[in-house]
Amino acid sequence: MIIALAQLMVVLDATIVNIALPSAQRDLGISDGNRQWVITAYTLAFGGLLLLGGRIADLVGRKRTFVIGLVGFAAASALGGAATTPAMLFGARALQGAFAALLAPSALSLLTTTFTDPKERGKAFGIYGALAGSGAAIGFIVGGLLTEYLDWRWCLYVNVPIAVAAVFGALALLHDRPGRTGARLDVPGVLLGCGGLVSIVYGFSEAEPRGWTDPLVLTLLAAGVVLLAAFVWWQSRAPMPLLPLHVIKDRNRAGCFLTMGLAVIGMFGLFLFMTYYLQVVLEYSPVKTGLAFLPLTASIITGSTQISARLINRVPPRMLMVPGMLLAASGMVILTQLTVDSGYATDILPALILMGLGMGLTFMPVFSTATAGVAPQDSGVTSATLNTSQQVGGSIGTALLNTIATTSTTAYVTAHLGDGGPQALIAKEAVVHGYTVAIWWAAGIMLLAGLVAGLMVTTKPPKRGVPAQDAVPESVA
Repeated sequence: MIIALAQLMVVLDATIVNIALPSAQRDLGISDGNRQWVITAYTLAFGGLLLLGGRIADLVGRKRTFVIGLVGFAAASALGGAATTPAMLFGARALQGAFAALLAPSALSLLTTTFTDPKERGKAFGIYGALAGSGAAIGFIVGGLLTEYLDWRWCLYVNVPIAVAAVFGALALLHDRPGRTGARLDVPGVLLGCGGLVSIVYGFSEAEPRGWTDPLVLTLLAAGVVLLAAFVWWQSRAPMPLLPLHVIKDRNRAGCFLTMGLAVIGMFGLFLFMTYYLQVVLEYSPVKTGLAFLPLTASIITGSTQISARLINRVPPRMLMVPGMLLAASGMVILTQLTVDSGYATDILPALILMGLGMGLTFMPVFSTATAGVAPQDSGVTSATLNTSQQVGGSIGTALLNTIATTSTTAYVTAHLGDGGPQALIAKEAVVHGYTVAIWWAAGIMLLAGLVAGLMVTTKPPKRGVPAQDAVPESVA
């Protein structure tokens, strides 16, 4: 429960400030061009530093890293809540992301090494998968309530009591073997790997305001690819690599990393477009918008804890992941039929339920399979790689799909300027058209995730009574 609470805080914080962003922008005088940094500063630091955080967890001890991450996250949240300038808020969000990069991999590796019995492991990862999948949606609900009834600053302050409770729980209840004495960090690997990830995530985030052909965007993306290629080359030669290549050379594990990244691209696209559709097009309040995501959250929890967790030891993981992605994609296809006056109960609710069930079916076996069979000294970095695929996928999804939506909206307005209809109605129709075009892309990406899972994740269900560390053998590098 302590680990799940920390994971919920980290995932929730990626989205909780979305609904609060307009209020924070007005309060601090943030320009339209700079407001994206409230979100991007967090995801950049989080995604870019996760591999480092995972290796630190392996070297100095998971419990110690977990507690440091909680304390730092709480302090950064308090700093952000007290922000008096835009720069202070951006810096606090970056600090939150950096401490989240310590917290997330140590939490998952503690879960991996604590629960090795297949039955208990299934329950634990069912809860963890439900929180990982639904935490972002819960963030919208909590963000709406706090913004409307208290103040946007409470979207950050709320982390402090959660983190304090988790720290006391961790000190009292969690146990962990000590870190590896005498080991040193792979500094070139840190610079190449983290630099490459930050460059790519930053490039995708800048593609929205600048366009895909902007020289800065192209330079950042190219630099990111070069740095990551150099990172892979160095990892094959480093005496103490940041990411041992045998971790990602395992076919099943690589398939889980890819499936997670692709699935989250579509999911973050859904959060982005549905939030704006409900608030801008249907004119929902922040609280009503947050509550509209409740069926999605309930469906994710149901799919993860009541379906996947019950079947994970009986069927191969891909028999859950592939149907999950098909369900999620079908929910997306329903949303491509949205209009300016679609009804929630008839047009949106069925799609959210299908999407939630599909993500719940997928997340739980992805987490369980990706971390099974990992040597204890590599559990932190494996967990970090899985979290990195989730964060980078979310960042790419937000930038890629938003750019597609914006371009399609502009093209629609240009094509219908001479129609003679009310300008306000044409503007709304253009916005919805842009959303539906982007959602078609998201549906296609989720189908690709299902294909990857079906072709790459070939492991069988774990045998009863076999510890999780032995369930999936490591590939020989």
